[in-house]
This record gives sequence, C-alpha cells and structure tokens, in this order.
Amino acid sequence: MLRLNGYVCLPVLALAASVLFSQDAPTAVRQRALLHPPSTFASATATNPRQLTPVETGDALLLKHRYQAAIAAYAKSPSMTAGIWNKMGMANELMANLDEAVRCYNESLRLDPNFAIYYKNFGTNLIAEKKYRESWEAYKQALALDPGIFSEDDYRTVGTPAAVHDRGPMYYYMALACVCAGQNSRALDYLRSAMNEGFIEPEKIASDKEFAALSGDPGFKRLLAEESRQ
Repeated sequence: MLRLNGYVCLPVLALAASVLFSQDAPTAVRQRALLHPPSTFASATATNPRQLTPVETGDALLLKHRYQAAIAAYAKSPSMTAGIWNKMGMANELMANLDEAVRCYNESLRLDPNFAIYYKNFGTNLIAEKKYRESWEAYKQALALDPGIFSEDDYRTVGTPAAVHDRGPMYYYMALACVCAGQNSRALDYLRSAMNEGFIEPEKIASDKEFAALSGDPGFKRLLAEESRQ
C-alpha cells in the first residue's frame, strides 16, 4: 500500500467495485457507492443524442480499459472534485503509474478528507495486510462519517475486493464496527458470515468482550446456538 504525507493510496481492487460510479458531491448520502454500473452510456449514445460529460466519457473509457484516455477525459471536467481525482488515481494505478496515482489520491483526500468510502476501503486493505485492529478503526471511522456506508454496499451479496481467505476477518471486524455504531442487526449478519467463512467459532464470539453489547440480544443467542449445532 502506498502512503504519502499521511494520506493513503488505496489499491485499485478495493476501489473499483465501490468508488468508480459514486457521485462526487461531498455529502454522506452521495458518498455511498452504487452497486451496479449505470446503464446510461449505451442509451446516451444510442437513443439520446446529447454529448456525454467528461466524467461519463471517462467512466465509459475506464470500463473499456482505456486508462490514459479516461484520464484525459476526466481532466476536462470543469470542476475537479474529490471523486474525479480518485478516478484519475485509479486509472493511473491500473497503468502502474504509482507516483501519479498517489498524487491524485492525495488531492482527492485533500479536497474531501471525510469521504467515508475511503475509510471503508482502507479497512478492507488493512485486512489484507493482517492489520486487524487498524481495520476495525477504519471501519468505525467510515460508519461515523456515514452510518449507512455498509447498507448499500453489502459484501455478503455483491462482489467483494477482498481475497477469499480475507473475507472471514473482514466480516468479523465489520461486525465489530457495527456493534460500536449500535447497528446490532447488521452486526449479526456479518457475524454469521464470519462464522460461515470459518474465521471464528461461536465459543470465541460468546467470550469476546467486544460483543458484550449483544449478550442480551435474542438474535445473538439464537445465532450462536445455531452455529454451535453445525
């Protein structure tokens, strides 16, 4: 992972699924990543004669792996937002232009240091580095900035950037973050996924002080009982 002046250069696999088509406004709602690429490119060219915006053009080129052309399109945007800088960083990273990618990511974070999706993706990258406690902190920060950050990008149902062997700890520490945020129902969902991945046993969860807030939750007790019988 690349770092510069305290900022983070997120590996592209953790950004591509959740950042490419996020809107650029710095509000929490607009920071949430869209799960499916928009289908406007084809319709805009086939049925709508209007000219694509620089961002739409860049997104379409990026999907076609035309990274340099995508960067050139993004650079024509009349207003260079944090989201556009992020996309330019991602395109540069795909071309292994790492120094330029770092510059773009840092510019993106400079413009919007409270962009929740970065902290969520950062947490997932820390999982890959086996820095579990740090990933938990990143997930908590993401939820603090946007309480709905996990709800629209559900790692259990969509393609996840985490490697298969990293998904268990990822679910577990997302569950911990949800508990800290008071999102008990979602925490139980991620706990179930962590156990299904074989990362942790019900007995360990029952004795984990971090989950003490769930000890009286009927759903928590039922989950542990169900998993213990398997």
